[in-house]
Amino acid sequence: MSLTYHPRTATAIIIANMIGTGVFTSLGFQLLGIESSFVILMLWVVGGITALCGALTYAELGASLPRSGGEYNFLSHIYHPIAGFTSGWISSTIGFSAPTALAAITFGKYLASVFPVLSDQWLAIGILLLMTIVHATNRNNSGAIQQIFTLLKVALIIVFCIVGISFVAEPIPLKIVPSVPDIELIFSGVFATSLIYVNYAYNGWNAATYISSELENPQKSLPKILITGTAIVTLCYVALNYTFLYTAPIDALKGNVEIGVISAQYIFGSTGALIMGTVMSLLLVSTVSAMTIAGPRVLQVIGEDFSIFKLLAKTNKDGIPARAIWFQTSLALIFILTSSFESILIFSGFALAINNFFAVAGIFVLRWRQPDLERPYKTWLYPFPPLIYLSITIWTLGYLLINRSTEALASLAIIAFGVLFYFLSVKIEKNTHL
Repeated sequence: MSLTYHPRTATAIIIANMIGTGVFTSLGFQLLGIESSFVILMLWVVGGITALCGALTYAELGASLPRSGGEYNFLSHIYHPIAGFTSGWISSTIGFSAPTALAAITFGKYLASVFPVLSDQWLAIGILLLMTIVHATNRNNSGAIQQIFTLLKVALIIVFCIVGISFVAEPIPLKIVPSVPDIELIFSGVFATSLIYVNYAYNGWNAATYISSELENPQKSLPKILITGTAIVTLCYVALNYTFLYTAPIDALKGNVEIGVISAQYIFGSTGALIMGTVMSLLLVSTVSAMTIAGPRVLQVIGEDFSIFKLLAKTNKDGIPARAIWFQTSLALIFILTSSFESILIFSGFALAINNFFAVAGIFVLRWRQPDLERPYKTWLYPFPPLIYLSITIWTLGYLLINRSTEALASLAIIAFGVLFYFLSVKIEKNTHL
């Protein structure tokens, strides 16, 4: 029985983590403030460049510090255990449970739009519990399911784009040459705020670093996994949004969540839309699946380092942190039952952006503090990728604080609570050893 994930499975985890809720839902929100097709497509190009720059940076960090846990591992080593703990706190309380909940909610909404008699909330709860049971058993089932669903998802996107562009009855003319107002809009607060939706959709490019210890030869395979997965998703995202805009009027898409079903209706008619809605909802299973694999590994590593969380570090006979998986699922269920879709997206997107910001910035600190550290891979075109990523991220966060202050401040409160919880954990640790 294999105790490691094959690089193909890890690449599938990245692609599945990225292609999910965001790309199938966020265009409707973006169109509320931006109606230029050129600017919308630029949003996805900028998001892809940002994600690729982040992936290039994480490839060096992951190859140099090959332990599961993602940002928790990086920040603990680069800065201080408090930074790693707070990062792990973000990942465990928001970073994976919230996006897992969003993916499950989207699955429910898409399937319920096809079968109105079904409850979208109960569908979301059902798929979440099903994936939890699958991934809490053994790694062979886990890896096989992940690869199959991810291949189907990418294949569907390619076929949908080709068929949609080729056979739509009344294509919408798209502007591919920018005007002066378009350029001004790209540098506006509206663009920066919309970018949080896009960056959320690209979240997941770092997923393989959460299972580094379970990869075959991580120093060699991790950079290729991160870069390949991110590049594939960027191409899919730009093509998919081009297809949405080319096949359906902006007024029909604006403010709606079920973007894929609306586009399919204009391409295939009502019957075709029902079929596509069903297929798209089923392919969101891979997103719920991938996040159920990656997120609990952070909880596992925290449990290994802090005795207060040691129960979450327990693994079953196949080396899977089943308790951590069930804990994350419990948090995701709370989000599903208590919060709205958009508030979860903004709230979690802001916190994740901060988490990734400090991890990417850590490459400068690590090179300065440990110049002789073995680096099997060095970031291509360094220092430009991390600088580009940091600049775009801080620009987005600044505008988000201004325009969506409620969600942003709530995220900051969760982070502050994590810092307080670290000191409580350290105090308990000391008392335990007295």
